[in-house]
Amino acid sequence: MKTIGAAKFREQCLALPDRLDDDGLVVTKYGKPVARVLPHGQQWADMIGSLRDKIEVRGDILSTGVGWIAGVHEADGFVVVDARRPPHCLLD
Repeated sequence: MKTIGAAKFREQCLALPDRLDDDGLVVTKYGKPVARVLPHGQQWADMIGSLRDKIEVRGDILSTGVGWIAGVHEADGFVVVDARRPPHCLLD
């Protein structure tokens, strides 16, 4: 897949669609990808599942791995959730 810097993309953006191949084009800023330009005919369904068997998920991806207890107390008329205070009582 071809890459192009954001400044060069801005200069050539009107001519680039004419030269766009099936893989598309990655726009970068400071060497890091920020956007991907794909031809209109590209089917998004082709992309679903395209990384199957190419990546491996390790551990619990829904957890931060940090345990904490949220406590609730009232301060100046506001309800404050404080991770340092145990939930000994909840506000009515």
